Amino acid sequence: MNVWRRVLGALIVAVGVGAASTAFADSGSIRLTVVKGGWFLGANGGSGVLVYHGKRYPLSVGGIDAGLVFGVSKTEFHGRVSRINRPSDVAGVYGAGGAGAALGMGARVIALTNEKGAVLELQGRQIGLIANLDLSGLVISLR
Repeated sequence: MNVWRRVLGALIVAVGVGAASTAFADSGSIRLTVVKGGWFLGANGGSGVLVYHGKRYPLSVGGIDAGLVFGVSKTEFHGRVSRINRPSDVAGVYGAGGAGAALGMGARVIALTNEKGAVLELQGRQIGLIANLDLSGLVISLR
């Protein structure tokens, strides 16, 4: 019986620690400019800025697209990053699968999560001529 109390106590502590780290997580605003292009295989790259506790942190963006990608587009994203405890938590690999097309201007909304649990909620305008059905990887790093 005493063993079960210890196991139950350990589970309660583990759940409490996990909930506490999420409960105290913070958020910031983010802007990204991403240029995407390809012919079957594609790539994307760009830059941005994270504003966290009033300080600006420059960002680099890069990645690849595997699938059907035809054309070139540029997207200006703005939004919010949540579930971070420090600016470096925004850095990481974000993955997404999707399909889309743009001819001229279009709107784009996306939500992504990295391996640290940071959540990006972005919206923006896409300009260009592109059609895609792909798996995309987006890597964000602090400069």
